[in-house]
Amino acid sequence: MSASLPFGFCLCLTAALASCGPAVISSGGSSYGRDIYGHRPGPKGFKTVIIDAGHGGKDNGATSPHSGQREKDLALDTAMRIRKELSRDFKVILMRSDDNFIDLDERVLRANRFPNAILISMHYNSGPSSCRGPETYYWRVDSHGLASRLQQAMCQASPAETGNRSLVRRRMRLTRNPEIPCVLLEGGYLSNTAESRQISGAAYRQKLASGIAAAIRTQAAIGDAGTGPLPRPINAPPSRPTDAPE
Repeated sequence: MSASLPFGFCLCLTAALASCGPAVISSGGSSYGRDIYGHRPGPKGFKTVIIDAGHGGKDNGATSPHSGQREKDLALDTAMRIRKELSRDFKVILMRSDDNFIDLDERVLRANRFPNAILISMHYNSGPSSCRGPETYYWRVDSHGLASRLQQAMCQASPAETGNRSLVRRRMRLTRNPEIPCVLLEGGYLSNTAESRQISGAAYRQKLASGIAAAIRTQAAIGDAGTGPLPRPINAPPSRPTDAPE
């Protein structure tokens, strides 16, 4: 099953507090429904997956200096492949199904329409030419287990990693502001000659999509089990456009 999100939905995010100290959270449960902070175990038993293909329209994202391919096109292609992999078992929502621009804050508002879902934002990276390998960004406590699984799955698809940041806790609009478990994936570096060549091939993007889908199925089946201790809660305010570039 798949669907595209309707326009015009509006939801106001609640103002958040300053940072708080460490707290103990049991890893035995799982999260359901929206939660502004997400200081809880990760999702289990969910049936809806929102796939956000990064960039789009006037926003090309990164462009490979080696193949000339644009991040927005590669992200959409990969999102479509993930949808196909998951469509038998989940309701799959595409944030965009064609080349159109959607503001980051609007993506958050649309994701919040689905309280028992997870959000996966698909991207490709750019940086120093020596860097290669996938990276996964998360912020919410309830996104840690899912992020860990997804990073491991992508590393299996692209084992040659150098200089990349791997699993990163970072406050961004698509990791902090949604009120559901959410992660942002970087499927590799378009700025690296070898990895750009790899990403340009449909076979790699399919392998990546299959691994991502398998990790999502595992999370739905067993929650955070086997992903290690949860990180400490942090009551940070929502990410804003004036923050560091995302």
